[in-house]
Amino acid sequence: MSRMVSAAVSLSLLAASVAAATPAFAGKADDTLVATFAAQLPSLDRFYAPGREGFLLGLLIYDTLIYRDTQTFELKSLLATRWKWIDEKTLELHLRKGVTFHNGDPFTAKDVAYTFNFAADPKNKVFDRITSAWIERVEVIDDYTVRLHASKVTPLALQYIVQVPMMPADHREKIGLQAFSEQPVGTGPYKVAGKKGSDIVFERFDSYFDGGPKTKPEIKTLVYRTVPDVNTQVAELARGGVDWAWYIPADQAERLAAIPTVTVVNAPTFRIGFLTMDAAGLATPDGPLTDTRVREAINHAIDRQAIAKTLIGGSAEPIRSACNPIQFGCEQDVKDYAYEPQRAKQLLAEAGFADGFDIDIYGFRSRPVAEAIVGYLGAVGIRANLVWQQYSAVVQQRRDRKAALVIDDFGSSGIADAGAPTKFYFNGAPDDQSRDAEVDAWLEEAGSTNDADSRKQAFSAAFKRIADQAYWTPLFTMPINYVMSAELEGPVPKDENVEFWKYHWK
Repeated sequence: MSRMVSAAVSLSLLAASVAAATPAFAGKADDTLVATFAAQLPSLDRFYAPGREGFLLGLLIYDTLIYRDTQTFELKSLLATRWKWIDEKTLELHLRKGVTFHNGDPFTAKDVAYTFNFAADPKNKVFDRITSAWIERVEVIDDYTVRLHASKVTPLALQYIVQVPMMPADHREKIGLQAFSEQPVGTGPYKVAGKKGSDIVFERFDSYFDGGPKTKPEIKTLVYRTVPDVNTQVAELARGGVDWAWYIPADQAERLAAIPTVTVVNAPTFRIGFLTMDAAGLATPDGPLTDTRVREAINHAIDRQAIAKTLIGGSAEPIRSACNPIQFGCEQDVKDYAYEPQRAKQLLAEAGFADGFDIDIYGFRSRPVAEAIVGYLGAVGIRANLVWQQYSAVVQQRRDRKAALVIDDFGSSGIADAGAPTKFYFNGAPDDQSRDAEVDAWLEEAGSTNDADSRKQAFSAAFKRIADQAYWTPLFTMPINYVMSAELEGPVPKDENVEFWKYHWK
């Protein structure tokens, strides 16, 4: 029996063992696409639903003013039919007429102003305020024309607009944020129908408008099913209990590919993996991570090439800078930390940790990767205790200054510019653990001009210092495995933004 056939048999047996526990609620016969995710959505209000899963939620329920093509990255008109810069800090947008929210309310400029003002207000504590914070004020010209006035020149303004979902002003204020988070209303191609157990059920919005880059869904019902354990996901895929999943580890994706009822596609992304470290001592003022030699030791301790090849797979490659090499401004000529465990031990001894130290390390995405990293750290004397939580919980721990060391990854929301990761993890942002004034100054310069050469030079200086100080441990690029029923067909994006409304049954 071949290895692949043997793997397929193993998967079939595993699937049979969970069949009785998980009801079959998927497939062509019911016109119901069941998609499974490891992350549970903490809210159905996009502003309080973090991570890529929250981004996908936004695509389903809501629309933005501008849409970015998932294959070409071309910006296209969605709720805004056209736009133009009046000057370097003033953007005028003309809105699509005849669009209604799921509850029947008309979409107008009032909703645009409300949405941006709400997201930009610090008191509302939205998860990612960056996408709206650049706006100083919103000027309503008429019901279908708005002007966004920026506080400064913002090179990524249009890319930020791509990420801001339009909310129904009157309805959201009337029912309150808590009620809205459970039964949201948008203008998107799917609407929330309710819950069945822990499943979130979406139904096609039959009144979705024509003429935009998003379309009325072909499949009537979409189910968001949270399955934290990847082995259970794999078993369900093998037996047909679910129709779609992503981030399936390389070895398990290879086995699933041997099953005729399953299709596996590996696709590149903007996502990178890395460790964030409490260099500024926000979590532990006198902790070991405040010593540059310790952070350098961690960089030298991990075999990035081995993890990329064996656990990530596909086109995964080691990285040396705090950005994806394909992004504009991602300087590659920075200090590189080769896999040198003996050098790591030497640095730890120089820092006063010849016997190593104990530390909690937080993770959320891929347990095999996290366990490999823990193993590499242990080999040089860093005894890392893996704390495994949902993404939103890990981020909150870091922002509450309780998580000093985090195994993280970031997809830049599909933005091909180094300003995306740096705006989130440096420059005084909530997840900035270095708080380096020199880095911040360079990034501020890169984010305040439209001149490409000036931006490149500023990014270069910032990334060189980040590497010199070992504020991060850059790991690898992260292509992902999409796994779906062989009966299902739909486009695989280049930026992780899955367009479920384009999926159909064969």
